[in-house]
Amino acid sequence: MFPNVRMRRLRNHHLMRNMVAEFELKPSNLILPMFVKEDLAEGEKNPISAMPGVFQHSISSLVKEAREVRDLGIPAIILFGIPSKKDHHGSEAYNPEGIIPRAVRAIKKELGDSLLVACDVCLCEYTDHGHCAPIEGDRILNDEALDLYSKAALEYVRAGADIIAPSDMMDGRVAHIRQALDHDGHKDTIIMAYAVKYASSFYGPFREAAESGFAEGPKDRKAHQMDPANLSQAFREVELDILEGADIVMVKPALPYLDIIKGISDTFDSPLAAYQVSGEYSMIIAASENGWLDKESAMMESLLAIRRAGATMILTYFAKEAAKVIDRRVVKR
Repeated sequence: MFPNVRMRRLRNHHLMRNMVAEFELKPSNLILPMFVKEDLAEGEKNPISAMPGVFQHSISSLVKEAREVRDLGIPAIILFGIPSKKDHHGSEAYNPEGIIPRAVRAIKKELGDSLLVACDVCLCEYTDHGHCAPIEGDRILNDEALDLYSKAALEYVRAGADIIAPSDMMDGRVAHIRQALDHDGHKDTIIMAYAVKYASSFYGPFREAAESGFAEGPKDRKAHQMDPANLSQAFREVELDILEGADIVMVKPALPYLDIIKGISDTFDSPLAAYQVSGEYSMIIAASENGWLDKESAMMESLLAIRRAGATMILTYFAKEAAKVIDRRVVKR
């Protein structure tokens, strides 16, 4: 008898396949990124052409969809704000009456503690030049940005945010935010740090969704995001963010960097998030719309691969659709 006969027997029946499956994807592993735009009419939502099925929401539309997310068993959303006005220092990011604090208050008023709300902390959606920090010519001003991130984080937490997610990749920002939160009495607020964020071509559709294209200064973010060629730097970035006070660390993008996710998962005893970014989402949608692959199968396979690599949680624009598929498959069993 050939040894592989036993493996074949274990694959023959769908119930047996379920019993011996090594990894499982659940709605509780998912986080839905959502965009909320100022000055939209009540209930209005704008389709994002580069990301079919994803929208810029008004606050009331956002709350409605957040309720659906909660009802699907997805535990959290992460918010990205699009203000009606921008300036050189992204001041709307830390305006207490800005789009994100108002959105957080509306969600918490409606859903309370039944849904976790994370807030992305960065300036790229709020600056008139489109960069993650103030700039001077072609220079990114790392240190000048830290106080601004802390101010934004404090406004989001005061509005009711559960998780602060700094995505800028500036040096020292996790420690700066942690100190500000603790000093203001928010020692229990979770920081989910974009610890390993590569200067990736897969962010393209997000630029349209967040209205964060470059208007001046550098034409990329390679000076502060990671080089895709680098592996060891990822481990140093994670170690530093954990030492500075991050509770959860994140790798972004996900599928092109499964080796990074696996290595970090094996090395650090910390919850690990992975972001299936806009380009990953849009490629699957585009290929399925052209009949080149089956969307549901590709969606679920890609998410399972990220989970198998070691991600504790996955930020994905597929979160709602994936949760529905998981629920249907559980019922079918």
